[in-house]
Amino acid sequence: MKTFRTRGALAAAAMLSVLTALAGCGSSASTGSSAGTGSSAGMQANPASSAAEMNPNLDLGSSLGAQSAPDITLVNQFGQPMSLSQFRGKVVMLSFEDSECTTVCPLTTQSMLEAKQMLGAAGDQVQLLGVDANPTATSVSDVLDYSRAHGMVNQWDFLTGSLAQLKAVWAAYRIAVQIEKGQIDHTPALFVIDQRGREQKLYLTQMAYSSVGQSAEVLADELSSLLPGHPHVASQESLASITVQGPADHVALPSAISGAKVLLGPGSPHLVLFFATWLSEVSDLKSELIDGNAYAAAARKDGLPPLVAMDETVVEPSAQTVRTYLGSLGAPLSYPVALDTTGRVADGYGVQDQPWLALVSASGKIIWSHDGWLSLPALTAAVQHAVKP
Repeated sequence: MKTFRTRGALAAAAMLSVLTALAGCGSSASTGSSAGTGSSAGMQANPASSAAEMNPNLDLGSSLGAQSAPDITLVNQFGQPMSLSQFRGKVVMLSFEDSECTTVCPLTTQSMLEAKQMLGAAGDQVQLLGVDANPTATSVSDVLDYSRAHGMVNQWDFLTGSLAQLKAVWAAYRIAVQIEKGQIDHTPALFVIDQRGREQKLYLTQMAYSSVGQSAEVLADELSSLLPGHPHVASQESLASITVQGPADHVALPSAISGAKVLLGPGSPHLVLFFATWLSEVSDLKSELIDGNAYAAAARKDGLPPLVAMDETVVEPSAQTVRTYLGSLGAPLSYPVALDTTGRVADGYGVQDQPWLALVSASGKIIWSHDGWLSLPALTAAVQHAVKP
């Protein structure tokens, strides 16, 4: 993922450069920081808005001057023809997302869903739309698989079409898409479009798990400002920078397998595997998790750091989704699986993709990290090399 830094006042004339910021969807990434010129009515009235402005992982939105949004005519995850103009009368959240993304797109998806839910019944006046930003995975089955993996099948319309059609839409919205070293990079853009089809705000999703709920609240405030009666936004959490939980911190997290807490922190070395169940869309997650048993056995035999898995529950449909998935593996896991329900642990460990491996020393320092799966021989060799005196 390309680092994108757009904090500070962005004039409308600067929006072209903003829209060329790229986010990697299947490779390691760097946390960016972005806040635009505009802020929702809720932000303007919030006495803590200055704290939100200082939050490097929160984009408060950039005004687009109410220009007409280019129309879109594509098909959704069911193969049904759809156009942006058919949703006149509703406020639309339109995002550009890679249908095989394992980095920033799931954060965008989750924040959109939560923003709509924060409006309660008024959320029925909001339409969620996604446009595929993966030039190599453009079939209806691709966008359906992504929607299914993220619990969004009946929550939004994820649009796709021929590559030529998608390129025309990307160009119309100034979305940069490229393939770099086999990975997809694209502008992580989310547009809020009003009932008359006018672009109101642009948001660039940040690669920060702990800010998903905050981003959802910012979006919900903007949606509320456009809806009749300005409906109440259910969540009113602080938008100030969130304190993360890194390898030097002692943390107790809920287990996905048992009722006991999973403990992390300095004192002894350990290997942490960060994952999410939606990785099953793009990899054989079941086999990879079961293969973790082999590493756990090797670690006990050879005195290597034990394995702890960490599900990024903050971007899952629910904690129960995780428990149900693990219960369907067909074999018990011999290592603990914790639930990172806030994303603070992932951010504290510098996670930029899924899956992500981090080897922590006894003093609470990350001494090795890896983006992606590794075979058992490669993993044990890497860990042995990293812990070697």
